[in-house]
Amino acid sequence: ENTLQSLLAELALNRLDIVLADGPVPPSLGIRGFNHSLGESGISFVAVPELAVTLKANFPASLDGAPLLIPSAINLLHVRLLQWFDKQNIHPLVVGEFDDSALMKTFGQAGIGVFTVPSAIADEVVSQYNVQIIGSTKAVREQFFAISAERRISNPAVVAITESAREWLK
Repeated sequence: ENTLQSLLAELALNRLDIVLADGPVPPSLGIRGFNHSLGESGISFVAVPELAVTLKANFPASLDGAPLLIPSAINLLHVRLLQWFDKQNIHPLVVGEFDDSALMKTFGQAGIGVFTVPSAIADEVVSQYNVQIIGSTKAVREQFFAISAERRISNPAVVAITESAREWLK
């Protein structure tokens, strides 16, 4: 995990075969890369059972004032979430912003706050982190792209990754 600009620079230098990202290569970066859409998913809000039980009943309004862990501003989901909260007139208490999604899940598992995951993997996160789903929305979508230095992906490992991801995100 790193900024998209840093990862794309590594891709351009052939130090990486592929970059998995939440958006396509921005034209403003001036780095050549080919976008391969993998799919998209709505998001689910999850928390430890003690917190989830108090927030499930009136979702999403129950998130007003609730402690929230969110991706940092380098993640496109950051802006999408804040815009969605604005439209819903919901003002959660942001208690942490994370560049590392695994670290965010660990803080969520410790009960620090509610966090979001792509709905496509919500059941796995629930099982692995002992959390519960509070609610979900399709109004905020997380997109997934494989970015490569080549127009057509030929590396067998990268082909397997992208095909598996597309199947998983159907």
